[in-house]
Amino acid sequence: MQTVRTIAEEIVAREGGFVNDPDDPGGATNHGVTIHTMRRLGLDVTGDGKVDVADVRRLSRAQAVDIYVEHYFRRPRIAALPEAVQASVFDMYVNAGSNAVRILQRLCGDMGFPCAPDGVIGPQTIRAAQMAFDAAPRHLADAYAIARRNFYYALADRRPQSRKFARRRDGGKGGWITRAEEFMQPRYHLTDRQHRERTAAWD
Repeated sequence: MQTVRTIAEEIVAREGGFVNDPDDPGGATNHGVTIHTMRRLGLDVTGDGKVDVADVRRLSRAQAVDIYVEHYFRRPRIAALPEAVQASVFDMYVNAGSNAVRILQRLCGDMGFPCAPDGVIGPQTIRAAQMAFDAAPRHLADAYAIARRNFYYALADRRPQSRKFARRRDGGKGGWITRAEEFMQPRYHLTDRQHRERTAAWD
């Protein structure tokens, strides 16, 4: 398995640079780190006594990697999960916070290993995830990635402003969908036609 830092560096590369999209509830973001996260951590990069958009702009890639490793991998206890899903849960935690864990918890429940979908990796979730992996060691990572993709589609169903993250202007797969599919085997990728059929109701 890759090191946690290597995975974090890949997440930073995937997230891209500074963005301040009014349709993104995360607000101003750089390397995937939101202004809300920086305020919560008290990360005053400019040293002017406040955390604002200027600090987000100044955030370095190395600082983003450090934030991800400490606050999105170690503290949520992702290392306690089966190795097969760690990278995907980590990537999703950066993108969707504790929903990343809830998706796994619900998946475990669907597989017959129930645990409370509270978004926290505790003993119950660790046990359920391990049992799910033991039952389907070759499929859990794909199943989780598919559940991620379904989460993104469902979110876009409910929130029209988010649809541009799931579907490009030309109708093809948006960044959310391709991101989820990076963590599953190609045979589970939706075809362009399937994607367009799934999103047809958005028109």
